[in-house]
Amino acid sequence: MPVLPAPATVPPVPPAPTAAELAAAHGLTPVGARSPLAEYARLLWGRRHFVVALATARQTALYSGARLGQLWQVLTPLLNAAVYFLIFGDLLGTGRGVPDYIPFLCTGVFVFTFTQSAALSGARSLTDNAGLVRALHFPRASLPLAATVAQLQQLLLSLAVLAAVLLADGVPLTARWLLAPPALVLQTLFNCGLALALARIGARTTDFAQVLPFVLRTWMYVSGIFYDLSRIAGHAPHTVRLLLDVNPALIYVSLMRYALIDSVSAHRLPPHVWPLALIWATVAASAGYAFFWSSEEEYGRG
Repeated sequence: MPVLPAPATVPPVPPAPTAAELAAAHGLTPVGARSPLAEYARLLWGRRHFVVALATARQTALYSGARLGQLWQVLTPLLNAAVYFLIFGDLLGTGRGVPDYIPFLCTGVFVFTFTQSAALSGARSLTDNAGLVRALHFPRASLPLAATVAQLQQLLLSLAVLAAVLLADGVPLTARWLLAPPALVLQTLFNCGLALALARIGARTTDFAQVLPFVLRTWMYVSGIFYDLSRIAGHAPHTVRLLLDVNPALIYVSLMRYALIDSVSAHRLPPHVWPLALIWATVAASAGYAFFWSSEEEYGRG
């Protein structure tokens, strides 16, 4: 009986590479993948022109349907200040004994509105631009930052009006006005961090934007916008006075009042006001940035 040759050995077929292995071999990354923290900052800086352009477009479109157009950017803060003066200064008499009460009130309203509006628009920045977030790949932090820049542009217009109000009321132009720009820079950094943090919360909890206005309104009442808080809280417990003195809204409002109004003396400022302003700006900006970045991959997937 003839002996049959042994069958040839067939080498095993290597398994086909997975999609993940192919992507890694060709340098592909998932869409929306979170970049390292430093790399994310570099990407965000590269979108700085987009941030400014988006903020400017939003500000331009805000009153485009109104007959007076962009004039409302000036009229709105003035009308708000007039209403607050009628209620608090005239009817409730909170301005009695406060020198230069109209400049005092207008400065408080304009400066706090910057923080209030940045917080509100930042909290809605991702949900209001959900289509943009889902369609394009870009650092999502651009949106809350653009919202803050838009409110900064509004404030700069308001400050021009405020300067006219101060001079018309007899407040002199002094060298202390040079303190306004650094105070505004610190407040802007604080507002950027606040907007970033609230943007992440607002993206996860859709009802948050409905609750936030009540929180901000309460914050406004304890920030000395309509009255001299140092006179009212003079007999409060030490812990309450300490909490009021470290309130960031009060700190930035007080700095701008001290810079622009000569009758606001240094002893009416919260203790250690400049170091506290710097600490709040640094902590809010860094913590808000890291807090927002940590959920970069989740935005737009809901």
